[in-house]
Amino acid sequence: MRNRSYCNPKPPRPVISCPSLLLAIGVAAGILTCAPPANAGGDAPQWMHALVNVPLPAYDEKTDAVLLYSDKSVTVLSTDKIRTQVREAYKILRPNGREHGTVYVHFNPERKIKSLHGWCIPALGRDYEVKDKDAVEMSPRINGAELISDVKLKVLHIPAPEPGNIVGYEYEVEDRPYFLQDMWSFQETEPVRESHYLLQLPPGWEYKASWLNHPEVNPTQESANVTQWALTDIRGIRREPAMPPHDGVAGAMILSFFPAGGPALNGFADWNAMGKWYVNLVSGRTEASAPIKQEVATLTASKTTQLQKMQVLAGFVQRDIRYVAIELGIGGWQPHPAPEVFSHRYGDCKDKATLLRSMLREIGVDSYHVAIYTQRGAITPLTPAHHGFNHAIIAIKLPEGLSDPSLIATVQHPKLGKLLFFDPTNDLIPFGQLPGYLQANYGLLVTPDGGELVELPQQPSAMNSIQRTAKLTLDMNGTLKGEVKETRLGERASSERGRLRSVTRDNDRIKPIEELLSNSLTSFRITRATLVNLQQTDLPFGFNYSFESDNYAKNAGNLILVRPRVIGSKGYGFLETKEPRKFPIELDEPTRDTDTFEITIPAGYTVDDLPPPVDADYSFASYHAKTVVKGNVVDYTRTFEVKELSVSVDKAEELRKFYRIIATDERSTLVLKPAP
Repeated sequence: MRNRSYCNPKPPRPVISCPSLLLAIGVAAGILTCAPPANAGGDAPQWMHALVNVPLPAYDEKTDAVLLYSDKSVTVLSTDKIRTQVREAYKILRPNGREHGTVYVHFNPERKIKSLHGWCIPALGRDYEVKDKDAVEMSPRINGAELISDVKLKVLHIPAPEPGNIVGYEYEVEDRPYFLQDMWSFQETEPVRESHYLLQLPPGWEYKASWLNHPEVNPTQESANVTQWALTDIRGIRREPAMPPHDGVAGAMILSFFPAGGPALNGFADWNAMGKWYVNLVSGRTEASAPIKQEVATLTASKTTQLQKMQVLAGFVQRDIRYVAIELGIGGWQPHPAPEVFSHRYGDCKDKATLLRSMLREIGVDSYHVAIYTQRGAITPLTPAHHGFNHAIIAIKLPEGLSDPSLIATVQHPKLGKLLFFDPTNDLIPFGQLPGYLQANYGLLVTPDGGELVELPQQPSAMNSIQRTAKLTLDMNGTLKGEVKETRLGERASSERGRLRSVTRDNDRIKPIEELLSNSLTSFRITRATLVNLQQTDLPFGFNYSFESDNYAKNAGNLILVRPRVIGSKGYGFLETKEPRKFPIELDEPTRDTDTFEITIPAGYTVDDLPPPVDADYSFASYHAKTVVKGNVVDYTRTFEVKELSVSVDKAEELRKFYRIIATDERSTLVLKPAP
């Protein structure tokens, strides 16, 4: 499913059509680094020269460029034609700012590029100019999957985007829009000195402006049908670890247009209206063909319960329908008919959702499309209705009375009853569960009555866990050896299955174990390793292995120092920065990990000192650890739990303290002394 497509002339941010599939730019080596011949002496326009001597504040060493001027003029000509003119100019401050000398403008059969120009005003020397004829065309691709799309990019390289120089461009496009809406994305990663948006509507038309992550700004009315907004001195968005996605924090204005005489079918006054628009797109496409009916009958013939039938149909769509995105025209939003998807045995996220809905209906189970964004935080309850989704899943209306412990990802809807959310594209997540990135996320539930923004469930933390137990022996020389059993559930299991699914060599299959040990031990040898339930996604996944680590214990005179936390690290340091945190922290998924390490100490030694127990309990997470002695065995146990997925900025210091507590415990040692 497309989202916002390539509406930005800068390199588009990754667009995820389904989990782990990132939209990338596919070009031959060298295209982006070799600029076409430029016309030295082609004067830059006056609007750019007016920026040469504008005063600028002192920017820090991390600011690579500043957007001096941005102007977007949108003229709505009719319900099926919109003209957009864009002007932007950057001053390059540091070498990494050179990327702003490359302009990307997307086009397709419904979007025509009418003109494209670029200029450079160097600090010394004559201006440079490049034109439409100097641009190159390229096509997008999806890493790890297939994409057939009519979307193309025109790429224009502006010469000499060097520090101290100003690069700018302007272009005009004409759209036949799928929906009457536009977005003014005025906040970038770089600071913005001045940004303008002008809207011209036909007589009698109206608009609705909604603001994202920025206070509302009143426009100026240039004339009866012309409205303009202006902003100055907009700070850049500096990337922070574990922050929400760019679209969830960047300032923007969403404009919906309404023709004289009432809203059009492709106008989004609210989420309900957007849902009705999508209902029209999917209308009739879930109808089952005779081959689909036959396949459903065959797959469910031996199944005796509705749950078993639902599970086998979901598994078929997950694993037997290959992911291929064919997005031609409205196909970027509209699913292909279920019979086509079934016949071809391929489709993208919305196609898989459509086919599964069709098959479920054949066993008497209703379901609904759900549009969603694959990063939590991009859509919130305060987000106005707009085309900000990039993925499609389904909500299954569970039959009355159906209850089973495996059905975790459910909510009770006031009108529809119990709904189970399921992602047919992710073939590593068992039926009844959701991947972490969709939990506690917001999606558009599309029913025959329209759309409704709903929060997807957050699963219990125990459903996503690593349960690690080790029985180890320490000898007089400080060598530690023994066996480890590791059981993984939920996302902890699916992430490793995804990593290992195409690995065939045994040596490569133990790389996750090697990485875990190398992060905790200065030296080690793996003496045995096996994988458990690699292909059985409905069962826990696991690693069983044995290892030896020389010089694990350290001598201090006649004492021996031993770290009871042998492997695994939870004391993350991404908040250890000098700059204050600006954005919330988004944690991956609810988690409950446990470690139990039993260490048999050498004969002739006894425990002299133990690390203190740790009990850190916060609203967002908890950590409990203790070390006890049972005869000649030291038993270290700990539990790490993530309870909330979004941590507000005002709690960032608490989270930092939490991770410091864990890091201190992970470094702590016990002391062994010779027995009397």
